[in-house]
Amino acid sequence: MFGAGLIKIRGDRCWRDLTCMDFHYETQPVPNPLAYYLHHSPWWFHRFETLSTHFIELLVPFFLFLGRRACIIHGALQILFQAILIVSGNLSFLNWLTMVPSLACFDDATLGFLFPSGPGSLKDRVLQMQREIRGARPKPRFGSVVRRAANVSLGILLAWLSVPVVLNLLSPIQVMNTHFNSLHIVNTYGAFGSISKERTEVILQGTASPSASAPDAVWEDYEFKCKPGDPSRRPCLISPYHYRLDWLMWFASFQTYEHNDWILHLAGKLLASDAEALSLLAHNPFASRPPPRWVRGEHYRYKFSRPGGRHATEGKWWVRKRIGAYFPPLSLEELRPYFRDRGWPLPQPL
Repeated sequence: MFGAGLIKIRGDRCWRDLTCMDFHYETQPVPNPLAYYLHHSPWWFHRFETLSTHFIELLVPFFLFLGRRACIIHGALQILFQAILIVSGNLSFLNWLTMVPSLACFDDATLGFLFPSGPGSLKDRVLQMQREIRGARPKPRFGSVVRRAANVSLGILLAWLSVPVVLNLLSPIQVMNTHFNSLHIVNTYGAFGSISKERTEVILQGTASPSASAPDAVWEDYEFKCKPGDPSRRPCLISPYHYRLDWLMWFASFQTYEHNDWILHLAGKLLASDAEALSLLAHNPFASRPPPRWVRGEHYRYKFSRPGGRHATEGKWWVRKRIGAYFPPLSLEELRPYFRDRGWPLPQPL
């Protein structure tokens, strides 16, 4: 968490001027329905969110060293923070896993209220065992000595391996999300060091027209399972599940198809109506029809509609505007040399 806080302060200026949350809900990888309403929160609420993020990530981690009560507060705040992130966005299993280390902040006394304490209960038996062994000093056994030695050795090993991690945290050129040994035992982490200020989406379209440039060619959209597409479709709620292809499409929208040649591989699969590829999509406009003759990628800018505005009253969650072509219309025959050069098998139409 401390690394995530540092990468923000050292990264995008909006984290320092407290404006990042003005954009985050709209531009995060896969927004959910609550993100729509949180995006339209008052400006002062977004400033409070950003300040709270800095507090949780940069200051609260040090509560671990300030005694039992501060450690419990640390665990509670971290879990609450992750729960808020879970309900405000589809960040897959990331936030759920981040909760797990914080569970170690709660000792038996803190969690005791969760267990019945009547006579003969589990809690009562544990207390009885504690009273019986209190004050006893059993002789050390060979097994306990070996275990203690193993624990100390593991602690020394982890401390040694963590040296480059700590140096990375202290470095002004901090690296985000990498590992420092081949076994990946210790790693550095940091999310959203920079925030996109506008959302763009790649929309894949197909047509059955013999000519892709014909004025009367009808282009139909492929819909993904969760990422924005049809402006009228409500954002999905899938956490902790993860639609990897939808996530990759978000990354692809920041670059060109030359940097993401897998998207042309996907286009070839769609041209052949490949069942496995189509299973990753929510809507195939050519279902029960021959495959499309051409597939293209269009680049759009997306913004949340304004609650109560014209688009919202029409049932639209998004307002989109075409930026231009992401990749030109392609046929399966035109993709043949592209597939061959990369050693990809050319999909065969059904």
